[in-house]
Amino acid sequence: MNGQTATAMSEKFMPQYASHPEAQNRSTLTSRLASEEQLEVLEFLSAQPLHNVFLSSLILDNGLVSPLNRGTFYGCRDALGQLEGVALIGHATLFDARSDEALKAFARLAQSSQETHLILGQRERLREFWSDYAEGGQASRLACTEMLFEQRWPVAVQPEVKELRVATQDDLELVMPAHAQMAHEESGVNPLEVDEAGFRRRCARRIAQGRVWVWVEDGRLIFKADIIAETPRCVYLEGIYVHPAERSKGYGSRCLSQLGQSLLQRADSICLLVNEENQKARDFYLRAGYKLRSTYDTIFLH
Repeated sequence: MNGQTATAMSEKFMPQYASHPEAQNRSTLTSRLASEEQLEVLEFLSAQPLHNVFLSSLILDNGLVSPLNRGTFYGCRDALGQLEGVALIGHATLFDARSDEALKAFARLAQSSQETHLILGQRERLREFWSDYAEGGQASRLACTEMLFEQRWPVAVQPEVKELRVATQDDLELVMPAHAQMAHEESGVNPLEVDEAGFRRRCARRIAQGRVWVWVEDGRLIFKADIIAETPRCVYLEGIYVHPAERSKGYGSRCLSQLGQSLLQRADSICLLVNEENQKARDFYLRAGYKLRSTYDTIFLH
């Protein structure tokens, strides 16, 4: 991921790893990951840059151990100490488990978290995860299927939108309601109602990182897009919004084309998730040159 080769965990760290009860019979070890293991974890995740963009971006932004991750990173190792899986268990629970043993171990660990808002993963692996998690974990509140789309060069060139720019803190009051509305429509929870202060901090931080793009005209937000995660290999977009009064005018495709040309100068690809039931959005991204890569399930919890 970052050009450095991580080495396997040295022997001196081995005593810190306690066997998970479910993993003992399978010679696997699970534990919280420590900062010293960051390079090794990034190398592990870089084998699947598209599917691990969110996990990798969190680590690159915040470090492996940080309250900003809104959860805890865990690793699962085989008897030789080699990583078999990495998981973030917390507000958002995600995982890259390359053995059934690692998947089961992560599901058991996730049962102990009572702060989880959602679990996200590729469809088949998430269903396997859920079969082990459901009995002792939080109850499902809502489940949806999403399509993972990816864009690479070339990007179709459309007329430039000169007003499209990176957002500043002056745009925060326009960006927040639009993003909150989209989150509410997707999950059934309005972040402005359940955690306004935290939501404001997260939106402001993305703006400070230069990861929000906007088109503002006469005090109205015409278009916005949020870079939720970014690595040198992939950029993950979310919250792509066009003002209701300005839709069906080609503004969204023009802005997305211009944004794609900019972002693909610093990453290999751009990806995003689209709800399976939103045929209009799926057609829009296909016309914009995105390709369907995978199917994901998201489970929102009580």
